[in-house]
Amino acid sequence: MAVLPIRISGDPVLHAPAGPVTRFDSELQTLVGDLVDTMHAAPGVGLAAPQVGVPLRLFVFEYTDPDGVVHSGTAINPTLLISPLPVIEPEDADEEGCLSFPGERFPLVRSTTALLRAVDADNVPYEIEASGWLARIFQHEYDHLDGHLYIDRLPYPFSKAAAKIARKRSWGGPGQSWMPGVDTFDGGA
Repeated sequence: MAVLPIRISGDPVLHAPAGPVTRFDSELQTLVGDLVDTMHAAPGVGLAAPQVGVPLRLFVFEYTDPDGVVHSGTAINPTLLISPLPVIEPEDADEEGCLSFPGERFPLVRSTTALLRAVDADNVPYEIEASGWLARIFQHEYDHLDGHLYIDRLPYPFSKAAAKIARKRSWGGPGQSWMPGVDTFDGGA
């Protein structure tokens, strides 16, 4: 398996809906392994195929909850059902980061529960009821499959701060990426 470069906000593959996975073959198995290796090297708790330039509806995740339980897997062609957003002030929300907007974190209100339905790399269907951070991870990665980054959901003044950072770092165009294990940024999803 290999560690792949992660695309940075502004690359067109990150801002367009991904297509369905239709072939469950050795190429898909390799992609899944590469995504897991890249996620670990970043380090992150999730990584979607569009983040490495592959426009397919697929993400991987690995999160250890406060009880020490490891939640990991591959979600292919997922659907995600979420609870209504909690009523809290944006600045009181948990902070979120993204490997495609590396090194930054902003508060974002997310649903507290989610139901993920998907198939794994062997095309076996499964369902996971998630709450807390795992629900947040699923929402974050699912957004990538629809062409959205978490910074697209930020309310003012956080959206303004993210836009300023993107301008300052000259992000916003095609072909920009960073390499886990070579370039240094704090982790995200």
